[in-house]
Amino acid sequence: MTTPPRPDTDLSAAEARRIALRAQGFLGAPDRKAGAPGVLRHLGAVQLDTISVLARSHELVPYARLGAVGRRKVEAAYWTGTRAFEYWSHAACVLPIEEWPHFAFRRRAYRNRPHWYHHLPQGAYDQVIKQLRAEGPLTATELGGAKNKGEWWDWSESKIAVERALMYGEVVCVERRGWKRVYDLAERAVPAELLHDELDDKECVRRLVRQAGEALGVGTRADIADYHRLKSEQFDAVIEETGLVPVTVEGWTKPAWADPAALATDPRGRHRTTLLSPFDSLIWERARTERIFGFTHRLEAYVPKQKRVHGYFAMPVLSGGRLVGRVDPAREGTTLVAKQVSLDGPKAVPAVAQALREAATWVGCDSVRVEHMPDPTLKPALTAALA
Repeated sequence: MTTPPRPDTDLSAAEARRIALRAQGFLGAPDRKAGAPGVLRHLGAVQLDTISVLARSHELVPYARLGAVGRRKVEAAYWTGTRAFEYWSHAACVLPIEEWPHFAFRRRAYRNRPHWYHHLPQGAYDQVIKQLRAEGPLTATELGGAKNKGEWWDWSESKIAVERALMYGEVVCVERRGWKRVYDLAERAVPAELLHDELDDKECVRRLVRQAGEALGVGTRADIADYHRLKSEQFDAVIEETGLVPVTVEGWTKPAWADPAALATDPRGRHRTTLLSPFDSLIWERARTERIFGFTHRLEAYVPKQKRVHGYFAMPVLSGGRLVGRVDPAREGTTLVAKQVSLDGPKAVPAVAQALREAATWVGCDSVRVEHMPDPTLKPALTAALA
């Protein structure tokens, strides 16, 4: 990386944390009129994941910011009309439809250097496009079957073809039906004024770096580049043209940049108390989470059960602008089960109880049961707070 320019502003660690919280929608009054669509536009990307314990991650993200927003409204925010599309950003993400032109650089990269390892017979790709054009939106199963009889990635020809078309931008996922992608032609699903690849790679990356900087409020090169999984050299090529300003942050060893709008006013307002999905953009970059919150978090869903420390889908608890504990949730009928609760100390009890009660109501549960706590002396207090 070339030597960064002299920083314009010095931020304390607390100031940087508050800027990040406000930028991500956890500090100050939320825009409830904008609802879940507003959260999506503000964040620029909401990660998808197959795991559903309390709810799926893309539902948990607006819930964490808005409170008990209707789950059907959340789904409608993503899949109704032409509000959003699904593509590869930080991972598989829902993205505001307005960002379609800015992912032209990634679509071109997939077309020019396909990274597929599946063989696709001649004519299979064209057949899928022909079928979608004739029949309208279809799942992979409806296109001819998603899998052969082999392992997980043993996709059928039609599944390979339609996923390739998705990467190329000829096909769009227009909804998730039972977690299956429903595909349609981009020419039908994307508004005509957005359906183009006219922007060159540099302009696409410049826009995404700027958007990531605004969504994060303040971040290092790695933080900002990771938001849409850009390469370091891509970040370096455009950072001076983004309008983000260099800053120093107390305790950060790497150069940082901030959204000038975030520096213009002191971040104030009410802090959210809530459970966070491990895939929430506030905490999805683990090194950043440790740097800002002093909180080490790892998803243990793919760790052998006997080696887990905090649980299968441990959700950090945010309160007062800090991460004060973790809850590994499950649901049994109308009971939200806190299978394991790890707290920073007695002062975290009221916040965790509040977060659990609100989450239970949101998913239709009428009671909360606490099972294991590494510090058993805190269990009576938490149980009493929940009662």
